[in-house]
Amino acid sequence: MGYSTTAPDVWHPSFADDPDSMLSSDQCVIKGRHYFIRGLIEIPVIGREDLFSWGVWVSLSRDNFARALDVWNTPGREAEKPNFGWLTTELSLYSPSTLNLRTHAHTRPVGQRPFIELEPTDHPLAVEQRTGITQDRVREIAEAVLCGPLAAEVRAVDGDHQQSGPAGPGGADRARRTAQQVEQGSQRAYPESAPGAPQPGRGDLR
Repeated sequence: MGYSTTAPDVWHPSFADDPDSMLSSDQCVIKGRHYFIRGLIEIPVIGREDLFSWGVWVSLSRDNFARALDVWNTPGREAEKPNFGWLTTELSLYSPSTLNLRTHAHTRPVGQRPFIELEPTDHPLAVEQRTGITQDRVREIAEAVLCGPLAAEVRAVDGDHQQSGPAGPGGADRARRTAQQVEQGSQRAYPESAPGAPQPGRGDLR
C-alpha cells in the first residue's frame, strides 16, 4: 500500500523536447547535468506485517547514476554500496518541506526499486520511517491523497516495488544513452553540479 509520484519535483513538461533530458518510470536526466532515480521510502504500519511506501525521486551524482545503470540488470547488484542523494519529491502533507532531505538509496535485487533511507533527523517523515505509523495515519494520508493537498501530486499504487526493465524507450538504456551523449561533450555548455550541492526547488531548472 502506498502512493507514488511520476517525476522529480524539478521536472517540467518542456524538458520532454530537450535531447539531453529524459524521464522514464525509474530514471530521469535533466539537461544532461541532473540525475535522478525512483525509489521507495518504506514505513512500518503498527500492528500490520505489510509496509506503507512513498514512491519518491532522489538525485544522484553523475558517477553514481552511471553505476546504477551499469548494474541495472546484473544479478547480485544488491551488494552495491548505498548512494547518497537529495530527496527531490515534495510531499505537502509534511512540514517543513520534504525537498532536499538527505537520503541513502539502497540497491535491491534486479526488478526491485531501491529502498530510500532518510537520514535520522527530527523531520516528521524521517521520524515516521523510524518509528512507524498507525492505521489511522494511513487513513489520514489516503484522505489527503483523495481530496486534500496531495491530490494533484501523487497517485495510489499497489505493488510499486517492481522496477521497469533495462531496455526499450524510456528505460535504462535510454537513460544511459542520454548520459553518454553528455559525457562525450554534446552539451559542454552545461557544467556539472557541484558534488553534494542540494538540487534546486520546484521549477528552478527550466
